[in-house]
Amino acid sequence: MEKTFTLGIDLGTSNSAVALEDLAAGESRVSGVTQILAPGQVGERDTLPSALYIPRTGEFASESLRLPWERDGGGGTGTVVGAFARSHGAVVPDRLVTSAKSWLSNPHVDPRSPVLPWGSDITEGKLSAAECARRCLEHLREGALHAEALEGRERDPAAAQVVVTVPASFDEVARRLTAEAAEAAGFRDVVLLEEPQAAFYAWAEQAGPGWRSQVGAGDIVLVCDVGGGTADFSLIAVAEEDGNLALERISVGEHILLGGDNMDLALAYTLQAKLEEEGHALDDWQFLALTHAAGLAKVALFTDESLAEAPVAVPSRGSGLLAGTLSTRLSRAELEAVVLEGFFARTAADDMPTEDGGAALREFGLPYAADAVVSKHLARFLTRSLANVRGSEALSGLVGRRPEALEGPFLRPTAVLFNGGVFKAAPLRRRVLELLAGWSGGTAPRELEGFQPDLAVAKGAAVYARNRVTGAGLRIKAGTARSYYIGLESSRPAVPGFKPPVRALCVVPQGMEEGTEHLIDGKTFGLVTGRPAVFRFFSSEIRGGDEPGALVPNAEKTLDESDRLEITLPPMEEFPDGQPIPVHLNPVVTELGNLELWMKHTASDRRWKVEFQVRME
Repeated sequence: MEKTFTLGIDLGTSNSAVALEDLAAGESRVSGVTQILAPGQVGERDTLPSALYIPRTGEFASESLRLPWERDGGGGTGTVVGAFARSHGAVVPDRLVTSAKSWLSNPHVDPRSPVLPWGSDITEGKLSAAECARRCLEHLREGALHAEALEGRERDPAAAQVVVTVPASFDEVARRLTAEAAEAAGFRDVVLLEEPQAAFYAWAEQAGPGWRSQVGAGDIVLVCDVGGGTADFSLIAVAEEDGNLALERISVGEHILLGGDNMDLALAYTLQAKLEEEGHALDDWQFLALTHAAGLAKVALFTDESLAEAPVAVPSRGSGLLAGTLSTRLSRAELEAVVLEGFFARTAADDMPTEDGGAALREFGLPYAADAVVSKHLARFLTRSLANVRGSEALSGLVGRRPEALEGPFLRPTAVLFNGGVFKAAPLRRRVLELLAGWSGGTAPRELEGFQPDLAVAKGAAVYARNRVTGAGLRIKAGTARSYYIGLESSRPAVPGFKPPVRALCVVPQGMEEGTEHLIDGKTFGLVTGRPAVFRFFSSEIRGGDEPGALVPNAEKTLDESDRLEITLPPMEEFPDGQPIPVHLNPVVTELGNLELWMKHTASDRRWKVEFQVRME
């Protein structure tokens, strides 16, 4: 079906949004999302809080939580998503799921297992991270289409080009799960796009043709994205091709669970200590309310820099609500000490984040950043980016016009685009620029004007979707964010007590684009069929120079293991089960972003395939 409009979906950790572009009319807008605001009250908001509440049986009359497109309300067996889920869930936290998106990339917990809310004692209705993503995406789909219909614009979802954004730092498993959740939610032909790239598309669209006057060939743009739950960094190089500016994403950061929620929590601890000094003890529910109130006070102080302090009220659940309310104030000095000097401290360029707390035992849960200092994580990203660029002639050539960017211990950006709700605060943007200037001998990168921290990702996704449909407009060359490898069993004599190191073969180089393939025909490998066998996949963010067929000698120490697939491939009659069959490897990145690893028998047309998701717009 011909595409008549686009949907850009920002599936956020804390808040989600939808942007729509009407291709015929040439109009774009942020679509309202219909959602439950209170029992019996439905309305539209620009964003959908990424919160899910699991009601107790009979807690609400089903009609009171019915959405316009639903047959059954959430008060029965379903869940509530959005504004009311977040506000009511703060009162009943053991039935509230937040930050479900972060669980998609948790290496310790199966994202398909119903374990959320994590740590809750409820025995029924728990959800998996993948199911939470599906329900949020389904709500965004139905809520946006309903909001359009209320304005007299009926939309056929089959006529939409849909782009869903993911953190650049998402691993291939989390990307695959996101794509599957979108398809299960009713979206067709879903394309995934990295959030920092979406922010850049939104900035360029808002700047119009003038974006080319803000950046030039040789520029290295740091997209610094800190939202409610994550910190995400990317670098985009600006080059010149045939007299025109061209863009290429050259580096992405690690997945860091560190953002505005951490800052609100830190402020809440500070205020709790003040209240306790005054003789007031808070229960768990009041502390949750304090955390929310501290976040509001933080926004007020950062929004109006003339304010010296902001009020904070903590209600009581007792019958005398007003009488039980505790009041305190968050001062600007406290805010700056906690957020500015704590999370964005003036650290050195070689000051790297602490890896962990050193404890022998720890609780399973989300792999939150052990070090809360965003400055250190930024320094680590730029240091690793330099290693990645230096290891690739192609990437080094992209920044060749600015050789000073490669001098020193880290890759020096020349411009910064801020994104994420945290950077609505001007003092935090100024601090990042000060940090980069200090690390670079006093030369600060330029701040790109016209950023849109709250809705840029959804808007940029809709713009990119339009460009895909029309074949015109800006395109950031990206390809795979990492290099990918397949583990090889070494052919060595057995030695008692010694396990030979695993070698890995590069099958997908960093930057390999969708719709391309390689044939590694210079080497022959033995493929085991007819019995269970394990494929081990590895990846790297800093080996941009590895080509298909390159061997990494000690994969377990050098690379990150992404996943293991245990499968039994169909046997070949000429070979007994378990006897290695000589094959050549033919990796393919499909148009949909799947890695298909084909293994071709060297002496016939017989071939086998394993598939792995590495979508990377």
